[in-house]
Amino acid sequence: MNYEALMDDDFSGVISIRRHGEVIFEKAYGYADLPNQVMNQIDTKFATASAGKAFVAVAILRLIEEGKLRFDERIGDALSLELNSIDRGVTIEQLLIHTSGIPDYFDESVMNNYDELWRDYPNYKIRKSADVLPLFIHKPMMYPPGERFQYNNSGYVMLGLVIEEKTGMPFDEYLQQVVFDPCGMKDTGYYELDRLPARCANNYIYDTQRKQFYTNIYSVDVKGTGAGGVFTTVVDIHKFWDGLLAGELLPSAMVSNMLSMHSSDHYDAYGYGMWLIKKNGIPYFQGCDPGVSFISTYSLQQQLNITIMSNFGCNVWGINEKILEQEK
Repeated sequence: MNYEALMDDDFSGVISIRRHGEVIFEKAYGYADLPNQVMNQIDTKFATASAGKAFVAVAILRLIEEGKLRFDERIGDALSLELNSIDRGVTIEQLLIHTSGIPDYFDESVMNNYDELWRDYPNYKIRKSADVLPLFIHKPMMYPPGERFQYNNSGYVMLGLVIEEKTGMPFDEYLQQVVFDPCGMKDTGYYELDRLPARCANNYIYDTQRKQFYTNIYSVDVKGTGAGGVFTTVVDIHKFWDGLLAGELLPSAMVSNMLSMHSSDHYDAYGYGMWLIKKNGIPYFQGCDPGVSFISTYSLQQQLNITIMSNFGCNVWGINEKILEQEK
């Protein structure tokens, strides 16, 4: 199949397609550093926005498997922080599957762009999950816990805080210990934008008025939280899928549970930290921020894994859909 023909002409990033664990197409496009014309490479590290929710979910499920946490445990019992108007009866499972109703600091039903958050609260203040609390902790519940599915970033910030409370470690250090290191994901981590390591791509947004690209350093959290913000490579995403599906991170029964539908609305279905395509049940995780787009799908039936990441916020979803359609 000519996968090259399915790529958008202006795509910048990396794509990797595997079948039965073997890479059948892999290519880097565009620039990691636009002004200096430094090209993206297969091992370039990309920001992935909300993709990190999958890793947080694995960590939570691991704590549940170890008996340190329960699906039905209330956040009022799991967390020692002052919850204000947030219902103390919200459960860990409701946070995992976006049915908690807690106030979302980035409510996509009323806000269009993530960078709107930083008009009154500087993004450089966000260097740990607790730093996001002022954006939502004093707001009222959106709806009673369990009433419906509504994608919720605050819920995963709270899960990051639960990890810290239960382990006594920063959530990203715990993820390093129980997810990244076991899978051999040496190029994955939660990096601060003003302290990026080597081989990280800059992320670019297009200014339609000035007709030029600018970086997203004032548009996203300076460091990722439980809601997202991890940097990784396509190679490390391969390692994550392989480790997860081989039962190296969680028992196989829990992996199946993670990749099963637990909540949904008219369009989307959700497991634990993973989305599911409703018409065929294919699990995937994804992320989108200004200048950031990421998706990784894994068809268990076809043993087909597609991972696409962009540092220009390109339409990775459209490309992924075209590939899946061709592979039917």
